[in-house]
Amino acid sequence: MRKLRVFVSSVQKELELERAAVATVISTDPFLQKHCDPLLFEQEPPPPHPAPRPYLEALRSSQIYVLIIAHEYGAPDGDLSATHHEYRLAQERKLPTLVFLKDQSGGSRHPQTDALILEIKNAHHTYKRFHDREDLKPLLQRALLRILQEDFSISASVAEAAEGVHLIDIASAFEARVLPDVPATSFQSRWVDQFALKILPKPEAAIWDGLSGYALATRGLATFDPDKKIYHATVAALLIFGQRPADHFPQAEILLDAYDQDRVTGKPKGQLTLNTGLPDAITVALKFIDDHTFHPRRVVGVNNLRLDEYPSRALREALVNATAHRSYDDGARKIFVRVFSDRVEIASPGYPPKPLTLAKLRRGDYRPASRNPLIAQTLATLELMEQRGSGFARMRDAMLDHGLTEPAYSEQDGYFVVTFTGPNGEYDRLKLPPGTTGLITPAVEAQLNRRQKRIMIEVQKSSSVTSGWCKKIFRVTYNTTYRDLSDLVARGLLVQVGEGRGTHYRLKVGPV
Repeated sequence: MRKLRVFVSSVQKELELERAAVATVISTDPFLQKHCDPLLFEQEPPPPHPAPRPYLEALRSSQIYVLIIAHEYGAPDGDLSATHHEYRLAQERKLPTLVFLKDQSGGSRHPQTDALILEIKNAHHTYKRFHDREDLKPLLQRALLRILQEDFSISASVAEAAEGVHLIDIASAFEARVLPDVPATSFQSRWVDQFALKILPKPEAAIWDGLSGYALATRGLATFDPDKKIYHATVAALLIFGQRPADHFPQAEILLDAYDQDRVTGKPKGQLTLNTGLPDAITVALKFIDDHTFHPRRVVGVNNLRLDEYPSRALREALVNATAHRSYDDGARKIFVRVFSDRVEIASPGYPPKPLTLAKLRRGDYRPASRNPLIAQTLATLELMEQRGSGFARMRDAMLDHGLTEPAYSEQDGYFVVTFTGPNGEYDRLKLPPGTTGLITPAVEAQLNRRQKRIMIEVQKSSSVTSGWCKKIFRVTYNTTYRDLSDLVARGLLVQVGEGRGTHYRLKVGPV
């Protein structure tokens, strides 16, 4: 079933934030996102041919009409403004119509705006009053659910409706703030290109200000300024795609420390402060942990395997959750990652939003919720996380599969802390990841003699071997050593480096 297009009608300049709020509501509520697409004319691609009143053509492709009114009437297009033309066409086409009237503090409405409101009343349309965009969100969510049920026979279950209300209620307004000094087209990372290609079926149809701005605006990550014809990024877009987001919001930094002991000391063995977009920050943080944890080796057949002290998929899940669900409203706190001799701690500002509790997280008895639905949904689009509420179960399974205990969750001094307890020197506990075969397959191993198997183990351990080492260990002639090594080179297992006495043999990169 195709999604229903929800046309948003208003004076663009005056109600820019409210228009963006419609897209935010639809993208935040999983049920509405499944069945609806917001249509804001300024985000539509330009028509291929000149057309009078092209906004009406966009409206003709829509199934639901939302009108938001405040002070201004808008520039005339003939006898009426564009908004007034849109309202009349929506009524002519008998579209389900929602009208929202913004309460004014001082000042009076344009006379023609009053005339439009009177026309709406005479048509027996009711309208809802609201104060600001946060006040508008729950009103719009309830109204759209009602229209889906009454006009299109699409009903949300009690659980789906409650989930939408909860997600909109706990969602932070911080991530949706518009940044007038940050053009959405200033983001140059591969992530914004990947995001655009995933959500736009025809990237070449993006409007004049560029693919990235258009793509971000369709998901509530940017708003369009019709006067300047540029897209302004939201905080969420800056945090995900920006080069140095902490220059704007210092709390966006991620602080990483590594210690040789099981406690914080004055002499950490490694420190790093991250100020980059969230996808790259997650990658760099994982490498920091990898660089400052132990990697024991285990011989399996002729494969000398490098094990990880902690399963990377569990660490990645915790880092993604920390960046997606933390409280960014708290400007005094940052994410901390601490690597100790016996554990790794990942601490994010803010406790789990109600009704989530530590007990529910431990049992796995909870529904997904995020303070930052724009960030969470964007990371999900980039395939860096999923939103089904199974992240904690995946962390637990990854740790148990690795031979370790399941993660511990706690609340400490305003932080939600995930603790991964390591082997603490007992590396025999560690298990090989499922499906691990190593560099050399059993079929190839079966073709090697005893000496060649020992050579392959050593070269993986020490990075290279020489003919002298082989003669000494195996007590064989030079010719025998030469045949063994030449055969391994011919099989594509080793490569010869250097000449004469400097000749040595290294592992050829890539599985065989």
